Amino acid sequence: MDIKTATALRRLRLVSAPEAISFLLLLVCSVLKRTTDFDAVRPMGMIHGVLFILYVIFWADAWNRTKWPLKTAALYFVLSVLPTGGFFAERKLRRETEDAVIASRARQEKAVKA
Repeated sequence: MDIKTATALRRLRLVSAPEAISFLLLLVCSVLKRTTDFDAVRPMGMIHGVLFILYVIFWADAWNRTKWPLKTAALYFVLSVLPTGGFFAERKLRRETEDAVIASRARQEKAVKA
């Protein structure tokens, strides 16, 4: 894995958890708006919107660089629109990155022909 691909995956991983947290907070704010006088939907919506746009941009970059199959790319996109999906995406991306680093080091040491 080259450095640009690793960076693209890292960016996607780093934005996935905050995007999921902002989605959950937006849902809480929506409920509070309808049940109390607390109204933080607009600022929370803007924060979530920015994080979601960043996620989609980083997702497209990662898909382009890693050459994921359509099924894998679709999975990461669907995880972005589920309330807790970002947490699962972050975990899966971390594993994928760690596996790629291990394989790269093994190739450098010529221990494995991969």
